[in-house]
Amino acid sequence: MNYVPGTASLIDDIDKKHLVLLRDGRTLIGYLRSIDQFANLVFHQTVERIHVGKKFGDIPRGIFIVRGENVVLLGEIDMDKPSDTVLQQVSIEEILEEQRLQQQSKQETEKVKMLALKDRGLSIPKADNLDEY
Repeated sequence: MNYVPGTASLIDDIDKKHLVLLRDGRTLIGYLRSIDQFANLVFHQTVERIHVGKKFGDIPRGIFIVRGENVVLLGEIDMDKPSDTVLQQVSIEEILEEQRLQQQSKQETEKVKMLALKDRGLSIPKADNLDEY
């Protein structure tokens, strides 16, 4: 197999099932249908997979366009390999509720940390402000 530079190397992966991790933390699984010179990706039969602890849920998203700059990781899923996962698949409603509870817990923990730092005279810039630097 010859080396092909840039996004052209993904041409062999078209019509194969892939997992994509996005910059915002979302995980998508779908069939890669198209790519361009900017690494923008088009997926078909896409699901958004949400993981919480040992549980996961898949939310159907259909056709999904991903801007290339938002891709952190792209990997082909081997359809021939049997799944040996210890994760339990749950309904969409259940995984969304688990995710909401997890996010609430993280926010409460962060709030306690910020108060402890403030009591000691320290402060941490908010994540929104970090993009300016």
